[in-house]
Amino acid sequence: MTEETIVMTQKAVDRLEVIQRVVSRQLRQKEAARQLGLSVRQVKRLVARFKGEGAAGLVSRHLGRRPGNALSDAVRREVLGLVRTHYADFGPTLACEKLAACHGHKLSAETLRQWMIAEGLWKPKVRKSARIHQRRPRRPCRGELVQIDGSPHDWFEGRGPRCTLIVFIDDATSELMALHFAPAETTQAYMETLRGYLARHGRPVAFYSDKHSIFRVNNPDHEGELTQFTRALKTLDIEPIHANTPQAKGRVERANQTLQDRLVKELRLAGIFDIDSANAFLPGFLNDYNQRFAVPPQNPTDAHRPVLHDPQELNLIFSLHAHRKLSKNLTLQYKNREYQLTGQGKGYRLRGAQVTVCEAFDGSVTLLYKGHSLPYQILNEGEPPIPLDDEKSLHATVEQAKTVQCNRRTHKPAPDHPWRRKSTLSPSRTI
Repeated sequence: MTEETIVMTQKAVDRLEVIQRVVSRQLRQKEAARQLGLSVRQVKRLVARFKGEGAAGLVSRHLGRRPGNALSDAVRREVLGLVRTHYADFGPTLACEKLAACHGHKLSAETLRQWMIAEGLWKPKVRKSARIHQRRPRRPCRGELVQIDGSPHDWFEGRGPRCTLIVFIDDATSELMALHFAPAETTQAYMETLRGYLARHGRPVAFYSDKHSIFRVNNPDHEGELTQFTRALKTLDIEPIHANTPQAKGRVERANQTLQDRLVKELRLAGIFDIDSANAFLPGFLNDYNQRFAVPPQNPTDAHRPVLHDPQELNLIFSLHAHRKLSKNLTLQYKNREYQLTGQGKGYRLRGAQVTVCEAFDGSVTLLYKGHSLPYQILNEGEPPIPLDDEKSLHATVEQAKTVQCNRRTHKPAPDHPWRRKSTLSPSRTI
């Protein structure tokens, strides 16, 4: 006589112990139903099956059978072939979205994940034991707090130059408010992104950033001075707030990680390899991202305020400001240039006055005194000073130098070449 082997799941084993106690009258059916999470009617069925078939009667009839909604092997092979061909380095979630949108294969991300793991196309990540940081509740209203950061990365995967993505994300909703590609993380990049933000949404209450020198003067000898970007925020009545740690502005940091995965692959699929084309692509990507990841705010009130300055005033706000003192002759020096005010008559009232020099990023200069523009002419012009770079703008400066040197006509200057140019307005003298 051969022994019969019954394959049972742990769930069936647990049921067997309870049903045996019911049959031996050690447990009431109502109490058994409560322990198993079933109805009394279902317990009665299980008791009847146990009395008629024994322990085998408690084994699920579906055990070992192929589910009716299971995908066929042909679909599995086709999907994995598409993944190998087009989405080999995509994560399962993003690959699943692209299979549904571009190839009509609608399946769950977890199913695709298991298929990719079995085929060696995806390696599950080992979760590290991370430090526990106290989570800060979201702000209740959209536009109250906007986290900002720059993400230097090889966005074009070698097809184009390395660049930086400026990211503005709302704290209340995790909505991407503005994206902008720039050669480097500079004051100009943030000002251009901010201006586009104001045109679309208005003025937020506060910006939350790190302690980079774009946002804060870190020299203790100049404590209290404002950077160019912070000066623009103060003029627009936007409060700058600086985080002590990257974890404090975790929403924008996590968004950067997501963008470095999803956006890189979207740019690859679109065949984009330059900054201008990438910036033109961003609005559509931003809308799709927000539809997927943004959450509704706790309070439906929008905290954004209207912009009070007109476009001409914004041009002056989003420029580089410097203060200079006028001489008795109504002249001032700025970046190796001498500026002479014109149309002031004798100009006694402006002698010794402090003037604001507003230099736009295209090089044009405006002189302001008490909010009014002053006419001027350039008397002397020398070589512009060498700009200062940090570790975030160094690569962009090197790439720009390479472009200029490649386009420059081959010329061997003399050892004593006079690099400082002569003034274009003052006549040259011969000795």
